[in-house]
Amino acid sequence: MAKSRGGGGPSSPGGRSLAGTRESLADPGGDELSSLGSDSEINGGGPEERRVDKFGFIVGSRGAEGTLEEVPLEVLRQRESKWLDMLNNWDKWMAKKHKKIRLRCQKGIPPSLRGRAWQYLSGSKVKLEQNMGKFDELDLLTGEPKWLDVIERDLHRQFPFHEMFVSRGGHGQQDLFRVLKAYTLYRPEEGYCQAQAPIAAVLLMHMPAEQAFWCLVQICEKYLPGYYSEKLEAIQLDGQILFSLLHKVSPVAYKHLSKQKIDPILYMTEWFMCAFSRTLPWSSVLRVWDMFFCEGVKIIFRVGLVLLKHTLGSSDKLKSCQGQYETMERLRALSPKIMQEAFLVQEVIELPVTERQIEREHLIQLKKWRETHGELQCKSPPRLHGAKAISEAEPAPRKALEPVPSIIVPPGPAPVPKARKSKEKSREKTPASPANGPGAEGNGAPGTTRELLHPQVSPHHQSKESLSSRESEDTYL
Repeated sequence: MAKSRGGGGPSSPGGRSLAGTRESLADPGGDELSSLGSDSEINGGGPEERRVDKFGFIVGSRGAEGTLEEVPLEVLRQRESKWLDMLNNWDKWMAKKHKKIRLRCQKGIPPSLRGRAWQYLSGSKVKLEQNMGKFDELDLLTGEPKWLDVIERDLHRQFPFHEMFVSRGGHGQQDLFRVLKAYTLYRPEEGYCQAQAPIAAVLLMHMPAEQAFWCLVQICEKYLPGYYSEKLEAIQLDGQILFSLLHKVSPVAYKHLSKQKIDPILYMTEWFMCAFSRTLPWSSVLRVWDMFFCEGVKIIFRVGLVLLKHTLGSSDKLKSCQGQYETMERLRALSPKIMQEAFLVQEVIELPVTERQIEREHLIQLKKWRETHGELQCKSPPRLHGAKAISEAEPAPRKALEPVPSIIVPPGPAPVPKARKSKEKSREKTPASPANGPGAEGNGAPGTTRELLHPQVSPHHQSKESLSSRESEDTYL
């Protein structure tokens, strides 16, 4: 793919120019033309005429939302204060008050702290500290051309109506390219999967590129291991797990999908691989991600089950879904009511689907898979269910304790040891020898007797009262 390297177009730190993105990606007849080419194309004018909602989406676009449930400012400030306290004492809260963290994630993380909280919950903050400079090192490498070409073709498809990604070759697309390229170098055996792009884009809306990279690593390795491998075996297994759980949650929906012979992979792949970032209204996406980072993949399963239950879970709803085509169309165009933030979050919280159920079903489906397909080709690490499991599996390194003296002796004459004092006193009781007679001091001998009887008061020997008063004075000053 020919790239334009001249002019003043932006280029990635890896040395690969993105200035030619428009020429190389604007393929007539393709869906790539749906992307907004530049800022000046928005609403027929420049950036000064563009209005965005509180999430950064251009008002009037598909991504923008209408009326939102606003949290009262006073409540928001209280939540921010509580979250700041948690983040500043994270290890203690995670060890002893994890249930409280979960409840606060269910209520929604304050927008001003969401990016920081996601890093703490996912363990990506610890991962970054353990690999300082690694992202910069990957960022400087060129990368595999076959992955770079695919990544570049996908850049403008990621939230084209968001202010970060609206401009071709803009800073949002630049950072997205850097993060995705770095992952192909970090995990060359996996390379790049298109579903990683929207995940990385959501992260970049909330944190810098380096932090977004390590957060993406944690999602791919801890939360959704195997999802982005070449054969997509993990997502197929989870599709069967979802379908089996649906039998218990909504027998009507389960029976209908079975009758229509609609494989779960047909409707749940984008839901799960993109963590609903391409499906739900944006306020709902953020609330789902808050819970997902805290509680793990069971939140993704619960959201999928809620959507299926309220779309196909009654005979009235099935009247307009008599065939396979109509059913798939209904699942592609979900009712806004069931995706609304307050309704969806409450349903997800109340749905009784646990980690244990998911793992039990995983073993059943894995056994069936081996009987029909043989062993899994992708050997993924075990899935960790949320922040608590990740923190226990990868505890933050503790700083070595440095010895701190409990008593700091100020400069001055060294104190006389007690043993020496007793010897000197016993010597005083014995008759004085001529050498140590009354005239000895005048002859130049040291006046040890006088010094021992009246030693200089050292600050070390001050009373407790004087020390406490000194400390209180220092504290006050």
